[in-house]
Amino acid sequence: MVQAWYMDSSTEDQRLEHHKDPPEFLSLEKLYKLTGVEYFDFKNLESPDGKETLEKLKRDRGYTFEDQITCSKECLPNYNEKLKSFFTEHLHTDEEIRLVLEGSGYFDVRDASDKWIRIQVVPGDLLIIPSGIYHRFTLDTNNFIKAKRFFVGEPVWTPHNRPLADEMDCRKSYVEILQRGF
Repeated sequence: MVQAWYMDSSTEDQRLEHHKDPPEFLSLEKLYKLTGVEYFDFKNLESPDGKETLEKLKRDRGYTFEDQITCSKECLPNYNEKLKSFFTEHLHTDEEIRLVLEGSGYFDVRDASDKWIRIQVVPGDLLIIPSGIYHRFTLDTNNFIKAKRFFVGEPVWTPHNRPLADEMDCRKSYVEILQRGF
């Protein structure tokens, strides 16, 4: 099961857990209420029920395109530059949907107080990160993840870095929803 926690302020290796002392974990319900990030458990993805549940989710949310990405030194061209890009705080105009197939990593998202929350993902974890939320991604110390990516229509993965994205419509909409509550 996915875990989420508030991060410390250390600038040490981004691939470390970065727990506060003492650790401050969040339930999935609290994570959703604070950020709008949704979690789905697909540990049984290969079972008929798992496949049908994923197909229903894709239909219900309009995901019509999917691909797969592998992040490792051996598989990702320009590995160091890509990881730096993934870890730069940014937002997207569409949801970011990732289903972890193998390996592990971290998605970091900002709460309404601008504090970082780290979300650890492992095989079977599916996250939906809302449009307009500032976030970033990094591998953990295993340095490997394979994930499916889902899109509505043609794939668009354009990061809009902070602070330049503050005035974008998707950011303004996200902030309004955040203030009202999820």
